[in-house]
Amino acid sequence: MGVRLEVKISAALLFLALKFAAAAPLTGLERQRLIAHMQMTESWLADEVKGLSNEQLHFHPAPGAWSILEVVEHLVISEPIYWQDFQRAMKMPPSSSKSNAGDDDILWYGIDRTRREKAIPSEDVKGQLQDLSAGLKAFRELRATILRYVSATKDDLRSRIVPRQGCDAYQWLLLITSHCQRHILQIREIKSSPGFPKARPASAEP
Repeated sequence: MGVRLEVKISAALLFLALKFAAAAPLTGLERQRLIAHMQMTESWLADEVKGLSNEQLHFHPAPGAWSILEVVEHLVISEPIYWQDFQRAMKMPPSSSKSNAGDDDILWYGIDRTRREKAIPSEDVKGQLQDLSAGLKAFRELRATILRYVSATKDDLRSRIVPRQGCDAYQWLLLITSHCQRHILQIREIKSSPGFPKARPASAEP
């Protein structure tokens, strides 16, 4: 009995050792890349919409196409949903499944606008955002939450798979900021569209 018990204990300790050895926190480069990209898109979004008039914010480049304000609304709607998807994935047990995409594929998604996608109903705009500053405030607050997590976490993000995309949890966070970059480029396209209202010159001082 003593030998059998010792063997069982040894096997249990080996199992735990392997389990915790497999759990790996983010590397310094992974963390740095994610933080830098999130900070970049947060700042870039604010820069792209800064100083736009109400007319410019509501301009539609084509029938059925989003305005700049609607693009911001989409980000305000979708990013909390993506964050919830991430949190659900992190509550699941570690998985041996591998992501169906590489990190570079996720980053390229934010750059390549040749393939257009229609927003799913839960993330489609509904015309509820009328105040740009309120939208940006909500966007920044969630980004701050995510950045605090990314800066400090020791969680093993690579071993959790987000079912919606089939990518690992680290890539899902990368996708959140790449998705934002994709829509920042859309804002640039709207601003360069024919008929986009011209900025009104500042009135001269008396």
